[in-house]
Amino acid sequence: MPAKKTTKATKAKKATKAKKTKVNTKSAKKTVAKKVSQKTSKTTVRKTTRTTTKMTNATKTTATKQVTAKSKTKTRSKVSTEKYYYFFGGGKADGTAEMRDLLGGKGANLAEMSSAGIPVPPGFTITTEVCRLYYETDLSVPKEIDDQLETYVAKIEKATGKKLGDPVDPLLVSVRSGSKFSMPGMMDTILNLGLNQETLEAIIAKTGNARFALDNYRRFVSMFGNVVLGIDKALFENVITKKKAERRIKQDSSLQENDLREIVKKFKQICKRKSGEAFPDDPMTQLRLARDAVLRSWNNPRAITYRRMNDIPSSLGTAVNIQAMVFGNMGNTSATGVGFTRNPSTGEKEFYGEYLVNAQGEDVVAGVRTPQPIARLKDEMPDVYKQLVKITSKLEKHYREIQDFEFTVEEGVLYMLQTRNGKRTIQAAVKTAVDMVKEKLITKKEALMRIDPLQLDNLLHPRIDPSAKYKVLAKGLPASPGAASGKVYFTAEAVAKVGAKTDTILVREETNPDDIEGMAVAQGILTARGGMTSHAAVVARGMGKCCVSGTEAIRVNEKKKQFQVGKLIIKEGEVVTLNGSTGDVILGKVPTIEPELSGEFSEFMSWADDIRKLKVRTNADTPKDSKKALTYGAEGIGLCRTEHMFFAEDRIPIVQEMILADSAQERQAALDRLMKFQKKDFKQIFDAMQGYPVTIRTLDPPLHEFLPRKEEVQEKLEALDKKHEEYEEDLERLQKILNRIDDLHEINPMLGHRGCRLGIVYPEITEMQVRAIMEAACELTKDKKKVFPEIMIPLVGHVNEFKHQKEIVDRVALEVMTKYKTKTLEYMVGTMIEIPRAALTADEVAVEAEFFSFGTNDLTQMTMGFSRDDAGKFLYHYLDNGILPHDPFISIDTSGVGQLVRIAKEKGRSTRKDLKVGICGEHGGDPASIEFCDEVGLDYVSCSPFRVPVARLAAAQATLRSGSKKGTSSK
Repeated sequence: MPAKKTTKATKAKKATKAKKTKVNTKSAKKTVAKKVSQKTSKTTVRKTTRTTTKMTNATKTTATKQVTAKSKTKTRSKVSTEKYYYFFGGGKADGTAEMRDLLGGKGANLAEMSSAGIPVPPGFTITTEVCRLYYETDLSVPKEIDDQLETYVAKIEKATGKKLGDPVDPLLVSVRSGSKFSMPGMMDTILNLGLNQETLEAIIAKTGNARFALDNYRRFVSMFGNVVLGIDKALFENVITKKKAERRIKQDSSLQENDLREIVKKFKQICKRKSGEAFPDDPMTQLRLARDAVLRSWNNPRAITYRRMNDIPSSLGTAVNIQAMVFGNMGNTSATGVGFTRNPSTGEKEFYGEYLVNAQGEDVVAGVRTPQPIARLKDEMPDVYKQLVKITSKLEKHYREIQDFEFTVEEGVLYMLQTRNGKRTIQAAVKTAVDMVKEKLITKKEALMRIDPLQLDNLLHPRIDPSAKYKVLAKGLPASPGAASGKVYFTAEAVAKVGAKTDTILVREETNPDDIEGMAVAQGILTARGGMTSHAAVVARGMGKCCVSGTEAIRVNEKKKQFQVGKLIIKEGEVVTLNGSTGDVILGKVPTIEPELSGEFSEFMSWADDIRKLKVRTNADTPKDSKKALTYGAEGIGLCRTEHMFFAEDRIPIVQEMILADSAQERQAALDRLMKFQKKDFKQIFDAMQGYPVTIRTLDPPLHEFLPRKEEVQEKLEALDKKHEEYEEDLERLQKILNRIDDLHEINPMLGHRGCRLGIVYPEITEMQVRAIMEAACELTKDKKKVFPEIMIPLVGHVNEFKHQKEIVDRVALEVMTKYKTKTLEYMVGTMIEIPRAALTADEVAVEAEFFSFGTNDLTQMTMGFSRDDAGKFLYHYLDNGILPHDPFISIDTSGVGQLVRIAKEKGRSTRKDLKVGICGEHGGDPASIEFCDEVGLDYVSCSPFRVPVARLAAAQATLRSGSKKGTSSK
């Protein structure tokens, strides 16, 4: 879609024009559309048009990005672009489940269910192509497409025997979004469309149930007012709250006919006051306006945030599903509910869900009333329950995936409103995948491709220590497992503001889609209302966040920034702990322990190991991290940063002595003391890795990083009384540090005196480190323990730099092995490729180096000219405006930095065929970067311990996508 530069006024004008274009058949339509566009421009439309322009700029670059396991955008379904409407109902459908690109997930599944004979209310889907055209044509549906709307409404009318706007037997419809990938709660829905005063009376006459009809009408007016007219929904909620307080009732269901008539009247007054026009009564006008509002919701802020978080291309667009209404609020023989074919928290094979009698679907997910577990439906409506179990079991076998379904019972008759692949915790996803392989529903390869590798990270998070003592404040529903402690905040904005600095818990009466950014930042989520399938629960499970919902014992007061349990008040900033596995809300911070991985997890990961070609190592600097990585499946250490060992409290003074030394002798004395510490560290790490290769990088950062900040030294100098002789020695030392800080100061330290340059100027530093490495390795070898050290020289740009350092390594190694009589000990000497020149001259470097490890953090900085420390000031603008498709420090820039990786690997192996090549930057734990490493033909990736399972699965998926077989390399 072409990018357009527009002013705010131009955007609002375009939105107005778009609205006028759509409703040009009747003067009433014109008036409403015009006023909606103009009056809501300050809220919905202007925001939408601003966002639209912004997102269309990014469309071309984001269109190729893929969701979760997919690496390339598939070609759109090969159907005629002349067909923009697809009907379903009565056991027939124009579409199929394979048409998700065109019909969205919801529309494709409705078509599939209808074709399978499952009871689905009739309707039609307006394709995602219309959404794209809507944004390309100044927020308007082209006339030739709009003209077909009434034809397809007539199809629903024929299927139901009712007519939209009929004064005797009126048809009511729902208007819902539906993108290719599930985005729960992110876009908009309008229910009960088609109601006006005339059709209201017709439904009252037909059903004899005035309360039912009025309840639907007040829902419709408030939803239409919020979604279409852009009116704050709190204004409508306040009317109901005041009426309930006046009547001294707690539940909406207790409102009587006269109450509802008064509420509807006030709702309409709000709409007129805010929009400047009377609420539209013509059903086709309502439908066109609702359709356009749903199309606009594709680019509302929460949808944009959700797509960004889940890597969903903005170019996909949403379909619009228009479907005949069925009613779960017609009395005690009617109900509505949502459910899963398996437990979405644990993966256990159990029928799982919730429902409400005499309610509409929004009541279940919005948390307005706390629903009942679906097992109770067996007692209340046994025939319906039996039919529901049969249908959902059929759906799971058909889709071969856990299903998330919605249903309505209208006076004893069951209707299925939706089915989709269920969002669940990663624990449940792994168990379900393993179980379905055993049930012969899917293959092992299919199971591996179903899990988003990044989600495995959530398996490794802490849980409450069973031995800990704590006070439970309240108990809610265990909506999403895990444990989290943090300071409580009561708005998503507050959490987003402080979340980078402190652990937070988002506390809400109930969450809504607008809270998405705060939910993403918070460690945990606590709500007073809502069930196991509420917005908070579903979103938290998808994010891997701990969540406790439906905690009815707490009273949340957002204005006062506090919540109350009995007489106890918890204010903003106080700490609570959530146990998402039990529903406990606990006062204060509670100790946690590391998770225990399930048997299913081990089995699942063994399948990945059988398939992947890439080895997976870890970046670890301590024995503890090394052992942790081994338990997660690491096959060696790809990066051990020796400088991290220097910062320990008992070592930093010695390092500073070495830096402040006035002579080589003084420096050597300090290095000799340091060597004992380094040797001990290396010995423990080698021992922990049990014979796996350990790549140790010699000292890399500039020396000034080991000295205190200049400002701190100056403050200490000023604080000392210079007249007192007792401070003379301290003053002298501080002045010496200050002088050395000045000596070491660099304009650009990243390109300064660091890496191999330190070892060249101060060869004694390299000698000390190599001696510590080799003595540790030799002592373990003497103890008959297998050790394989790999010594890595950093920041090499010229082969002569490497040759200089390699000579030191080989000389010291020979001395040590001779001393210990362990000449059979194998070791390797290689380099980090992090300077573009090293990549371009890799054939020369490989004559000397036995392995390459790409330090892609620095390689990205030097190739793109971005400082990692400073790029944050502008990088998000690049991403928002589509200048870059992704953050190059998170996923490797394959066309730039990636080309250097490819060149270095090919040139290196041209002169050393057995050259071992890996990657040890942050990209080693990123699935997209891992796929690139697999494609290029690297031997291994290295990442943080907690990312090892992620890398193992991502490597297996890369192998499966490429269609290649697992290699036999033992590197």
